[in-house]
Amino acid sequence: MTKVAMIVPEQAEPFGMGVLAEVWAEPHHPDDDNPVFEFVACTPVPGIVSGSSGFDFVVRHDLSALANADLVAVAAKRDYLVEDPRISEALRAAHARGATIMASCTAAFSVGYAGLLEGRRCTTHWRYGAELAERFPEADVDIDVLYVEDAGIVTGAGSAGGIDANLHLLRQWYGSRVAATAARRIVVPPHRDGGQAQFVRAPMPAIEAETLAPVLDWAQQHLAEPLTVAALAQRAHLSERTFARRFRDETGTTPWQWLLGRRVAMAEELLETSELSIEQIAHRVGFGNAATLRHHFGAVRGTSPQAYRRSFTCVESA
Repeated sequence: MTKVAMIVPEQAEPFGMGVLAEVWAEPHHPDDDNPVFEFVACTPVPGIVSGSSGFDFVVRHDLSALANADLVAVAAKRDYLVEDPRISEALRAAHARGATIMASCTAAFSVGYAGLLEGRRCTTHWRYGAELAERFPEADVDIDVLYVEDAGIVTGAGSAGGIDANLHLLRQWYGSRVAATAARRIVVPPHRDGGQAQFVRAPMPAIEAETLAPVLDWAQQHLAEPLTVAALAQRAHLSERTFARRFRDETGTTPWQWLLGRRVAMAEELLETSELSIEQIAHRVGFGNAATLRHHFGAVRGTSPQAYRRSFTCVESA
């Protein structure tokens, strides 16, 4: 049985605590046959712990509850610029003995105070990214991701990013079927976007272009076709040169890079949700053959389509 210990600091944010409870503190459901974990909340001084949203929490266990926890998750807090040395010491000790450390949103600062972000990739809510990087210059802060796992430290973005991070760990430890079942219970996607386990990019944004949106919408619906800049420019009733210039102005990238990103994203979705072969998926998304799909998928996601499917498929075998 996996033991999960949640550290509740003063001025704790309730949403992140609820996310942890949703994933790790659920009782057994016969219909789901979900695993049950030992879940405990702890704090430096047991008793009433102040919350950030107008109500407080009663926490009965002190930090000794971390002693044999497999996962130590520290909750985000409102006064994140204030270090609690007791929590820093507890996080260092837990990490030193091999526990996985989880922190989403402003909880990343608690991990930083413990010295556990140095030389590691990490993330936080986009609003606090610059501040996290300034306070911990040895950390590699990336706010363009939903979550990051680096050498036993898992950091998630704000709010829903914490759900993604926790489902990632559940999938990694117990398999995609268990994670997908938990996601259905919470009523969220089992995996919003992905690639290698240590680095998951933010979901592909919606199409936003001042004048080219209709053309881009059409292109996204016809990715299997051999789309060229000339064909797209013609559809937009523009010269190739004007189209290319306007495309970069409105999307921030080139037509080729945009198409590549959309095709990889569609390949990910099909790998996760279908039983199509790699060759069939390559044709469906416009890469033509499996070799080309493997080349571009590996360059963008750092893993192969086959490995990605093994890790993140949501298709249940008969």
